[in-house]
Amino acid sequence: MTTTTSTSLASTRPRLFRLADFRRLWIGDTVSQAGTAVTVLALPLVAIGPLGASPFEAGLLVMCEYLGFLLLGLPAGAWVDRMRSRRVMIVGDLGRAVLLATLPLAAWLDVLTLAQLYGVGFGLSVLTAFFDIAYQSHLPQLVDEDRLVEANVALEATRTVTAAGGPGAGGALIAAVTAPVALAVDALSFLASALFLSRIRRPDPKPVRHPGARLRDEIAEGLRFVFRDRLLRALTITAALSNLCGTIGTSMLLVLLAGELGLSPFLCGLVFTAEALGGFLGSLLTTRIAARLGEGRAMCVSVAVSGVLWLLALPFFHADWRYAVACVLQGLGWTAFMTFRISSVALRQRRTPAPLLGRVTATFRFVVWGCMPLGALAGGLLGQYAGVRTALWAGALGELLAVVPLLLLVVMRGRRVGLDNCLHRTNT
Repeated sequence: MTTTTSTSLASTRPRLFRLADFRRLWIGDTVSQAGTAVTVLALPLVAIGPLGASPFEAGLLVMCEYLGFLLLGLPAGAWVDRMRSRRVMIVGDLGRAVLLATLPLAAWLDVLTLAQLYGVGFGLSVLTAFFDIAYQSHLPQLVDEDRLVEANVALEATRTVTAAGGPGAGGALIAAVTAPVALAVDALSFLASALFLSRIRRPDPKPVRHPGARLRDEIAEGLRFVFRDRLLRALTITAALSNLCGTIGTSMLLVLLAGELGLSPFLCGLVFTAEALGGFLGSLLTTRIAARLGEGRAMCVSVAVSGVLWLLALPFFHADWRYAVACVLQGLGWTAFMTFRISSVALRQRRTPAPLLGRVTATFRFVVWGCMPLGALAGGLLGQYAGVRTALWAGALGELLAVVPLLLLVVMRGRRVGLDNCLHRTNT
């Protein structure tokens, strides 16, 4: 009887993209991500090419692009929990548009410097920290709890579609109009994103603030919730290790491709296109893989297999036919990793009470994304003093360790109690 009722309700619910407010959020995010895919390539190419950045200086740029998450990640969550989340997203989009617009202007005036790139990169990271926390807090207001995985899959799938065409198209655009001008495209994309977000009709009430609540206490509450929950703690540490070690390598990837191998902007963009296509395929397979293996086991396999594939790709990064093999392996690595990426976000949203969601997201971002500037700094130092390929190998080898916290959780729960059992428990 229950199954029949559930099936009947599911058949009468509107399709996800028929929900107008979710559709507006999806369009705004897609437009923004399309422009960001250009910046992923354009910003470091401005540093490496016209400004002649060394491997260490290129690593510092990547560090600045994530530094906001380390410095402001925790208070940002508490602040977002006090504000209207959609308004935070719109302000974040407008701010990023202004910052990016300063780069082509400075290039036109012939006053563009590495210091300005560092400042813009840091400013983007601060605004993105607020935007992403508000974004993940706002999504549960637009869709029902039992559709969060579906909504996250839809958003990740379209993000990777835009990212698939972005770097390749960005490489061609950079070759045609120069990297600073290509950055103006991203500025326009953020303006378009803000427009679509402003058209969401669902009320965005200001959260009720408890009298006498202190920022420090609210931050501590988010930290306690994450690190007292064994499952959330394991997911956070796994993602942090993956990001730390991954950024060690990726901070030097364009230094290798554009600097040492001398590949064109278009060819440099192909590896990001391959990663995005792989991520898109992985997002489509996530629900099937999780259903077949169980959500917990699927996440463990996802992290382990992606680490192996990224490690196998490294020997093939050369300026000949081997580069195509490297791109394919990088893409397959992202196909594998998407199961962990999507499932962990949906799990965190399901497991966290709504009043805490901003702070829990901020705690996760602080730990996970806060590791990335440290990884970029380490990658820059390794690239400068031990060689670019050494940095890439160090990062890839380190990523193989990322699955350990999830595996330890299985062991700690006992021989017969796996991670899937933990997914359905409350705080332990």
